[in-house]
Amino acid sequence: MSSINPIIMRSLVKNNNMITTSEVLALGFSRQLLQKYVFAGLLERIRQGVYILPDTIHDDMYTLMQRSKHIIFSHESALFLNGLSDRTPFIHSITLPSNKAVPNSIKDECVCFYIKSEFHKLGLIELNTSFGNKVRCYNPERTVCDFLRTRNRCDEETVVSAIKNYATYDKKDLNRLADYAEQLKVNTDLKKYMEVLL
Repeated sequence: MSSINPIIMRSLVKNNNMITTSEVLALGFSRQLLQKYVFAGLLERIRQGVYILPDTIHDDMYTLMQRSKHIIFSHESALFLNGLSDRTPFIHSITLPSNKAVPNSIKDECVCFYIKSEFHKLGLIELNTSFGNKVRCYNPERTVCDFLRTRNRCDEETVVSAIKNYATYDKKDLNRLADYAEQLKVNTDLKKYMEVLL
């Protein structure tokens, strides 16, 4: 096998040299064809159900998001995407609806947080990764509330740093922050931190 089918190739190029098994199936081809491409060295499998052209730089945030439509980057990963931290997270944090299951392979490579489905999309935005691919994440206000909501699972230094960085953020929306804090029942904690920091 010397080349990739032109239909699959068009989809690959359009999608930053990446394709998923479900996209290949939707185009009318079999998953066995993907295995043949990998065996022939025409594609590389970078995680379950995700393939890239050889020599393509792997955007781990983007490919991880392709694994489940329920993945939203949160906590440290959202801080990084929103420019509120310059540290690239070693392990990505994601938030999922509490009534949805995700494969164990995702749980093994991420820090997973859960929330009631009615709050899952609160503060959802799309931002570009360092590689220019759009991914789902939370806005700064939701991210601050998430740190407060799950602070027993987070490092206290990271929580304080997130709130400090938000306090000096030039695009902050304190009304939105107050609204989210009320909905997520963290307004008392938010006041405590804000009084100390502002």
